[in-house]
Amino acid sequence: MSIILRKDRSRLIKLTAIAALGILLNTLPGLVATITGIPLYLDSIGTFLSAMLGGTLPAVFAGLISNIIGCLADPLKLYFSVVNTLIGVAASWCFRRGLFKKVSKTVAAIFCFAILSGTLSGVLSWFLGNYTSSPAISGLFTALRNAGFSDFWAQFDAHMIIDIADKTITILLAVGIYHLFPQKLRAGLEEEFQSDGIDRGKNGKGIRRSLLRKTVGLVLAAELLLGSLACGICFFLYRNNAIRSYTETCTGVVESAIFLIDPDRIEEYLEIGRDSWDYDRTEAILYGIKESFPEIEYIYAYQIQPDGCHVVFDLDTPGVEGAEIGSVVEFDESFKEYLPTLLKGGEIDPIITDDTYGWLLTVYKPVLDSQGKCVCYMAADINMEAIVTDEASFMVRMISLFFGVSILIIAAIIGMVKRGMVLPLNSMAGAASDFAHDTAEGRVSGLERLEGLNISTGDEIQNLYEALVRMAGNSNRYIDEVNLQAAQISRMQEEIILDFAEMVEARDKCTGDHIKKTSKYVKAIAEELKREGKFPDRMTDEYIASLVRSAPLHDIGKIKISDLILNKPGKLTDEEFELMKTHTTEGRNILSNASSLANTSGYLNEAIDMASYHHEKWNGMGYPTGISGEQIPLSARIMAVADVFDALISQRSYKAPFSYEKAVGIIKEGSGSHFDPTVVEAFLNIAKDLYEEDYGPVSAKPSESDSRSEKYLKTGDCNEYRMS
Repeated sequence: MSIILRKDRSRLIKLTAIAALGILLNTLPGLVATITGIPLYLDSIGTFLSAMLGGTLPAVFAGLISNIIGCLADPLKLYFSVVNTLIGVAASWCFRRGLFKKVSKTVAAIFCFAILSGTLSGVLSWFLGNYTSSPAISGLFTALRNAGFSDFWAQFDAHMIIDIADKTITILLAVGIYHLFPQKLRAGLEEEFQSDGIDRGKNGKGIRRSLLRKTVGLVLAAELLLGSLACGICFFLYRNNAIRSYTETCTGVVESAIFLIDPDRIEEYLEIGRDSWDYDRTEAILYGIKESFPEIEYIYAYQIQPDGCHVVFDLDTPGVEGAEIGSVVEFDESFKEYLPTLLKGGEIDPIITDDTYGWLLTVYKPVLDSQGKCVCYMAADINMEAIVTDEASFMVRMISLFFGVSILIIAAIIGMVKRGMVLPLNSMAGAASDFAHDTAEGRVSGLERLEGLNISTGDEIQNLYEALVRMAGNSNRYIDEVNLQAAQISRMQEEIILDFAEMVEARDKCTGDHIKKTSKYVKAIAEELKREGKFPDRMTDEYIASLVRSAPLHDIGKIKISDLILNKPGKLTDEEFELMKTHTTEGRNILSNASSLANTSGYLNEAIDMASYHHEKWNGMGYPTGISGEQIPLSARIMAVADVFDALISQRSYKAPFSYEKAVGIIKEGSGSHFDPTVVEAFLNIAKDLYEEDYGPVSAKPSESDSRSEKYLKTGDCNEYRMS
């Protein structure tokens, strides 16, 4: 609140007075309607009046606080606060567009508000358990239901009918009270609170409006994100608690039923059925248990045998006739996985199924005779639809309450941001955008416009404005020189880094002209991907040029590797191999430091990715991070194919070259495991041409070199192709 000046304090006092008047005009008429039994709400007159006098913020505040006061008498009214707050937002929007200033538009507004309020109220009432906020709605609901309407539509239509009458009276009263205020006062309030307040500056463009919309979007997104997260967590906890509660109830019913039956008579029940002297008595006891727990859908006892479920008890449920004792019920598909355990008489956890008999939570417990043998299973089902109904009611209450409060918070934040920050900041941004032009003329024009704003808010924003003007004036004469020097430095840095890469490569006696060939292969693969239309958002000419410039730097981290390890002719030890693997992270560190020193981040970013991740594998088994799939940067996935192909077909001190067929076969085999399949596909389309450019026709390459190369692979001497 430090940016609020004296004028803003006066605004705050006026808004508070308007909101207080709105609360009074919401509460008193609503109380009178309740006491006298008038079939109207009359609880939003003040919301409409506050919207006309002061805009969105006092209208939303009046609507929310009125419902909070109303919940002292009827707690469920709190959940209808979202209706009154939305009315405040909509009423303010309508008033700014003149909908309450002409009879025809006022009639249209009445109809729209009746639909808004009636729809929300009807739906909320339905989810709150057919809640009726007045005797009139209760009577209409009963009459409509008796006329053949479903409960939902009876509830919905009852609210709609009452809301049409209520909003007609409410809006007419609000408009009448508004016109009781002196014309001069109304005009002053409208100018102060209802105008958009946009200072469009010298260029006449509404820059501030665009930034305000972004601010509103950010606030809304934050509220929705936090609200969704909170509602999601609460819903998850509520559902888990409901299922746990239902499971405990179901388990208690099953255990009670087991306690009350005689396990040693189960076989007798199956043999002679109701002729057993205590079968009917036991069944009556089970019915008594079922009737004591209305949420229980079914209670039954089955003897599980390979041919099906042999019925011991199966209590009739309204609408579902129970199976006769001794009959065999086929296994439902959802129980097939539990059959081995059930046939052995073992215990299974409570399960949730959705099959022939509906969506059920089932608890099975083995019934053991005096010898400890499982003679049957006692089970009980609870219909999960009851949980869904409770969840829906819970979520509607939570969401309605959340949005009721959130609308007030959003309105307050937007009001403060709009007056205190957005207008001056966007004015400065609009002027500074011209100054940021590349041409000298554009910068001069922008500086003149910036100086002409004369922002004097008396706070940090004014300090920012003055500092911006000084900075723009001082910077203008240096920008051309700085641009020239930056370009020179960029070129020098690129040349130094490339020379450095060639020096690093020269240390490795095994790789020869590796960086030149891999650069060539990377370019060819990238151009083929572009020709095939793969990765269309990435494969631009600029991106391919960046790849080619970056490719020579992919092994720059080898500068940190000892010559003894780098040029060792035989197999590396595990320790040496681990040290060799660090060339990826060392390369990343070197290039990251270089990128921070000059304005060459464009291609160096790709070089950093190549150096860091060209030994990662598509299946996540690579190094140094173990990322997989499209998590691996595209540049590194292209380099991985080019790098390995050159390593396979090249003569190295520790191995003979592979033939073209063998090298291509290894890369094909690695598609989808080592390499990106899309990149491999593009490479295979051009591999023969690439090979023949450097080594001549494929048939001319002696194939006997593969025998030594195969031995090199099979004996484990490859050490990941010696880091390519």
